[in-house]
Amino acid sequence: MFTLEQIHELHDRLGNAETLNIYLQALNAIGVDTFDSFITDRHSEFLGKDGQKVVSPPAHETLIVANTSNREQFMEHLDRHLQGKTSYLEMSKGLAESGVAKWTVDTNRMTAIYYDKAGNEMLAEEVK
Repeated sequence: MFTLEQIHELHDRLGNAETLNIYLQALNAIGVDTFDSFITDRHSEFLGKDGQKVVSPPAHETLIVANTSNREQFMEHLDRHLQGKTSYLEMSKGLAESGVAKWTVDTNRMTAIYYDKAGNEMLAEEVK
């Protein structure tokens, strides 16, 4: 059974764009199958085998997610962040304005899927 402390330790060491693949593999190794990260306050829900669920506390002030999604604007904000031009909070604000509500990462399939408020898939990508 995994703990929030284990997840935080892995994130502190490996939670960046350069080591994302290794981070997800490490999460999987401790038993995390999937996790949802919510744009509103950046809390995450980590799910594992046998129904285990660990919820992280909010990481920033509450953001309002736009009711209407804008995929082009979302992609611009995500791209700027991946280029190192924005902080995590700046990216989160941009994603909220673009209508992104959360993303789901599957550590078995090594995928990340971004969703709007209505649950519509905005982007699915393989993590390499």
